[in-house]
Amino acid sequence: MNEKFDYLIVGAGLFGAVFAHEAALKGKKVKVIEKRDHIAGNIYTKEVAGIQVHQYGAHIFHTSDRAIWNYVNQFAEFNRYTNTPVANYHGEMYNLPFNMNTFNKLWGVRTPQEAAQKIQEQRDAAKISGQPRNLEEQAITLIGTDIYEKLIKGYTEKQWGQKATELPAFIIRRLPVRYTYDNNYFNDTYQGIPIGGYTQIVAKMLDHPNIDVETNMDFFARKAEYLADYPKVVFTGMIDQFFDYQLGELAYRSLRFETETLPVDNYQGNAVINYTDAETPFTRIIEHKHFEFGKGDDNQTVITKEYPVDWKRGDEPYYPVNNQTNNNLYKQYAKLGAKQDQIIFGGRLGQYRYYDMHQVIHAALVTVKAEFESGK
Repeated sequence: MNEKFDYLIVGAGLFGAVFAHEAALKGKKVKVIEKRDHIAGNIYTKEVAGIQVHQYGAHIFHTSDRAIWNYVNQFAEFNRYTNTPVANYHGEMYNLPFNMNTFNKLWGVRTPQEAAQKIQEQRDAAKISGQPRNLEEQAITLIGTDIYEKLIKGYTEKQWGQKATELPAFIIRRLPVRYTYDNNYFNDTYQGIPIGGYTQIVAKMLDHPNIDVETNMDFFARKAEYLADYPKVVFTGMIDQFFDYQLGELAYRSLRFETETLPVDNYQGNAVINYTDAETPFTRIIEHKHFEFGKGDDNQTVITKEYPVDWKRGDEPYYPVNNQTNNNLYKQYAKLGAKQDQIIFGGRLGQYRYYDMHQVIHAALVTVKAEFESGK
């Protein structure tokens, strides 16, 4: 038995780092292992030409929970970045989320009443009765056929690798639709990007005498040994993989990133541009320097094209596919997990939920509270 550590944390992403930090503050000895060659999981950023590059896709921190905002601000100073993505449909540029700027560009309407009337006309023409049965019907019910066809259908089908008519309605139920000239994508009270990138946040969380971190360590290469040596394990990987897929595979979506440094100061004029047509194989281009208002080399910029791909074993899983079939299967795995007194499952993969960063932090803090305030 390993007498040195109280906890083994598998994964040095946000969930694992928050748990490790809080456990260390409570006097626990914590070992963190990470299969990649760096900490911070998918929020990892690295500096290139003075630009903080989001290595695994755009991450914009946003929350309306003041306690979570205060918590994360312990570890970094945030700028005032506001997420205002733009959609490119065959060269036509539209503001996102859908707002009066979008409606004016698309239809020439100038007032909220004119826009609402146009959307209602398209809803009526679609003749969708009752509750929307799929994503396509949900989108048309929310925003009409023109915006669905140009700005939702192609992007969503690329993202999920399925026809919109085969996707569940809930994926798009909370789609922001505004009858104001407001390009701010999020409704949250607090929003920003950490000045100097995200990696520092996790590094500071893990910077404690009670925490030992090792990268390039694959839990599954020594699973039996780890389980024998550590009294408690916080596992943030795929819950189905932990159980050797014994009930079957959960579905995930993966991503492929093509990042390049270009000899120009400003490539596209915005941090995120979505490509919403079906023909363009990538979903978006990220220009990283715009997250920090152009900071970095004046003669260089770094862009990343993001390609959604089917997931298979051995690939990096980015998104759980939370349809009814997979959610039911996850519930069966969760029942197995609940019987494992030694194991705590956490994070997007361990809890099979599409968490944003603030939700990961909240979930980790809830787990900490349950672990240390329940008499365990």
